[in-house]
Amino acid sequence: MVIGRTIALLCVFLVGCEAQKNTTQTPIREHTGTPNRLIDSNSPYLLQHAYNPVDWYPWGDEALQKAQDEKKLMVISVGYSACHWCHVMERESYEDSAVAAIMNQHYVSIKVDREERPDVDQIYMNAAFLTLGRGGWPLNAIALPDGRPVYAGTYFPKDNWIKLLEFFQEQFENDPDGLRSQAEKITNQIKSLNWIAPKPDAADFDPAEMEIIGKKMLQQIDFKKGGLKGAPKFPMPNMYQFLLRYHLLSGDEQSLQAVNTTLTAIGYGGINDHVGGGFARYSTDEDWSVPHFEKMLYDNGQLVSTYADAYRVTRNPLYLNIIKQTLNFIEREMTSPEGGFYSSLDADSEGEEGKFYVWQKSELDSIIGENAAVFNEFYSVTQKGNWEGTNVLRVSSPEKVRKQFGMDNEMFYDFMRWSKGKVLEARNTRIRPGLDDKVLTSWNALMLKGYVDAYRALGDSTYREVAIKNANLIADKMMNEDGSLFRNYKDGKATINAFLDDYGFTIEAFIALYQVTFDERWLKLAQQLADYTIAQFYDEQSGLFNYKSKLDKALIADSKQISDDVVPSSNSSMGKGLFLLGLYLYNEDYMDISKSMLAAVLESVKDNANFYSNWGQLFLYHSQPYYEVAIVGEDAEQLRQKLDQHFRPNVFYLGGRNEGTLELLKNKLVEDATYIYVCQDKVCKLPVQTVEEAEKLIVF
Repeated sequence: MVIGRTIALLCVFLVGCEAQKNTTQTPIREHTGTPNRLIDSNSPYLLQHAYNPVDWYPWGDEALQKAQDEKKLMVISVGYSACHWCHVMERESYEDSAVAAIMNQHYVSIKVDREERPDVDQIYMNAAFLTLGRGGWPLNAIALPDGRPVYAGTYFPKDNWIKLLEFFQEQFENDPDGLRSQAEKITNQIKSLNWIAPKPDAADFDPAEMEIIGKKMLQQIDFKKGGLKGAPKFPMPNMYQFLLRYHLLSGDEQSLQAVNTTLTAIGYGGINDHVGGGFARYSTDEDWSVPHFEKMLYDNGQLVSTYADAYRVTRNPLYLNIIKQTLNFIEREMTSPEGGFYSSLDADSEGEEGKFYVWQKSELDSIIGENAAVFNEFYSVTQKGNWEGTNVLRVSSPEKVRKQFGMDNEMFYDFMRWSKGKVLEARNTRIRPGLDDKVLTSWNALMLKGYVDAYRALGDSTYREVAIKNANLIADKMMNEDGSLFRNYKDGKATINAFLDDYGFTIEAFIALYQVTFDERWLKLAQQLADYTIAQFYDEQSGLFNYKSKLDKALIADSKQISDDVVPSSNSSMGKGLFLLGLYLYNEDYMDISKSMLAAVLESVKDNANFYSNWGQLFLYHSQPYYEVAIVGEDAEQLRQKLDQHFRPNVFYLGGRNEGTLELLKNKLVEDATYIYVCQDKVCKLPVQTVEEAEKLIVF
């Protein structure tokens, strides 16, 4: 049996392979009876399923061995705690005793938290794209006892899920050789997705190709509504960061327009929580108006960095307010007492998507009272509602509304601050969305860097202190003496070995923290992480890094993350981290690896720039002039802050009140004075003592 025939049969069963989504909500099943094996898990997502009648196993040797011993197919079901359709499928199918009876009799069923085990998720997500041409969560795969997938899809209504389970069980009984042939074909295709040509010789990169990458990326931008063309719209922070850097290095005004149009649209849209702060995962429409309401840490961390960089370029007060409001949200709702950042907030509350965030006009009229019409007009609130009979708050033209009601700027914004406070106070009485309170290393590193970038933009030392506290948590609780990391941390426990993104993002975050503290501890820890990663993840043949450590148990296929998406790929992050460490530590080996990594993917960067935007930033590092700015002396911190008020790509700061141990700082300290040394290629110009003099020496 081949893949096409099986899929054709399933399409007959499952109505054209498109799941018919039933939005009817059913009561959440009470936690009664005997829990399954997930009860001992630390993952909030797995614990959500701990009282299902399905005999769930967590991913691990016990479940895999049981499937082989009992010669049973496996259901591998992947999701995450904030996932709306994961909850729907749980209520419809996994809490149903009839469905559970089929799964328990004929299958070994495994639940996977994709955020804890992205390696497992990627294998079966690839299978979904190969069999159906699309993916998403919940991800539900049918696999042979050895873990090789025969089919994978996303959400299934109960009746379709039962048909699928019965279909594959019958095939397994009647045509096991056909399923094995299908599994072999899918597995070989998954392996081929990860094939990388042997690494090319790394040559110098042509600076003129920066324009090729920039123009290619701009072709995909929606200049009217921001972001990429079409819907749904996902924030793509590393793309906007590339375009901002491209603008400053090339003078291209269209790239700045793309960034400003996008960040303004996101900031005004319903994807931004105007009452409580923070961003939802994506917009379901092309206007950024209606969010998918879950809030993910990785989006918020990256968007803070992006708005901070853009603020240093434009001084747009909208960006300033968004940075502050987002970080207030992170502090209030997403930060542990130890300084860790939680993973996500659910899309659902009381079993309904978005219920916590939407409003009836009558509610707002009652909360605000006099002048509620100003608030309602500003946030596009109507009696009929702007989404499914309710209102998602999204900003209309501030100037138009202010003039409409005859209010001066001070009066208008004072009223809006007051009214938003009243609405937030009222919202806080509602039943809140569920919180996934696990701490993930990679996502924490993104948020850590967000705080660092906010500090650089705004100069608020509180942000730097939060970043230091979080970095100390990673270093003390999630990092081992040999330089290895854990992926997760919750309730004082870290249990899963880290993956490449955990190392890459943390290396970048620690280097960023060095730049605003001049504390060499962070560079030393970043170096330790880099050395461990090279030893345990590096693939000499391709010149790139595997996603899993050589010490971890292999899956049915190796994986390398290369293309950038909503989150940068782990390989592009490692390439940037090694470049920066090579620059600071004078380590040519790091530089050479970074260069060879970029050479391996450069043609893809030029051909598909919007899928390789973080690689594009690495290209700017390697191809464009860069400056090392050393500031040494008693006033080093104050001078660095003044220089940092402007965003300068390819300018890297080092120094301190003392010389420290970095090679470039040797013999730079002058008693009773603070000097700024502007250097290129390890050669420094004559030192100066003022920011104004230093800025004249930094020319792109």
